[in-house]
Amino acid sequence: MTVRNARVLGTGMFAPERVVPNSWFDEQLGENVSDWLVENLTIRERRWCGADESTADLSEKAARAALERAGVSAEELDLIILATDTPEYVSPATSTVVQHRIGAKNAGCFDLNAACSGFVAALDTGAKMIRADERMNKVLVIGAYAMSKYLDLEDKKTVTLFADGAGAVVLGLSEEEGNGWLGSRLHAEGQYNEWMGIYAGGTRQPLDAEVLANKDHKLKFVRKFPKEINPTTWERLIREVVTGAGAGAAASGTGSDIADISMIFFTQININSIRETMDALSLPMERTHTIMDRFGYTGSACIPMALADADAKGRLKRGDLVVFMGSGGGLAFACTAFRW
Repeated sequence: MTVRNARVLGTGMFAPERVVPNSWFDEQLGENVSDWLVENLTIRERRWCGADESTADLSEKAARAALERAGVSAEELDLIILATDTPEYVSPATSTVVQHRIGAKNAGCFDLNAACSGFVAALDTGAKMIRADERMNKVLVIGAYAMSKYLDLEDKKTVTLFADGAGAVVLGLSEEEGNGWLGSRLHAEGQYNEWMGIYAGGTRQPLDAEVLANKDHKLKFVRKFPKEINPTTWERLIREVVTGAGAGAAASGTGSDIADISMIFFTQININSIRETMDALSLPMERTHTIMDRFGYTGSACIPMALADADAKGRLKRGDLVVFMGSGGGLAFACTAFRW
């Protein structure tokens, strides 16, 4: 019996041209924040959209880059999944804008919002669509972020961290045993849903003059998250997925040892959380890839952007065990593993 699975055919990324160095914030905030950003987060600069750029623009360009690298035409796509919590509109879906622009006339599409874990959840969803539906053979998965549009320039806790960009992956059908998607785990800690987010502009708090005056439509850190929650949850989910407890892995006998991991791509809001997790897994930092020093924190785009950067630099080879570990507001977590 032929086994349907999904493998990565190509990757791509795009970041706006506007570079915002740390020194800009030193002047904007009237204090030295550069040293702290470099020492604690490794961030030296980030990219922000221009006034005429939006999430759909970033997504389109990342999509085109991934399609080119995969050698796939837009008309070959069966589905587009776009992960973002900074959409083009409240409605309709941003993926429909991208579908039209790139000419993917045969593709269905939908958006997925799981905050900064969204790309990994979308990647997992796309892989399972290919596995489950014989009409789905090529799926474009995009993670996009234009959070600069929602930043309060006077809020030191947010304005120095968040940035804009998009990354994309083309998934295709694989019938090779043990190749492609291996397993996944999704997890949530919903009790933290009011701790960080953009809390106005939806049905709970529609935009009005009072909301705008109070900047409730801007991104806010309401409470400080327990610093251990990401490292401990990341480690647990990675172990579950890689050793075979992830959905599908145990049943297919594809469980592996942690030491077999070739590369892990993490949500990149805190370099120390990545270091702690790699230490807990007894893996060297050489087995992860970060781009936050150049691009800041790009939310649902950071993992596919890091993947595309590593791919372009030849850091991935056929047969590698590659893990994607995302987390974001809500709190939402998503982990999935692929054999490259």
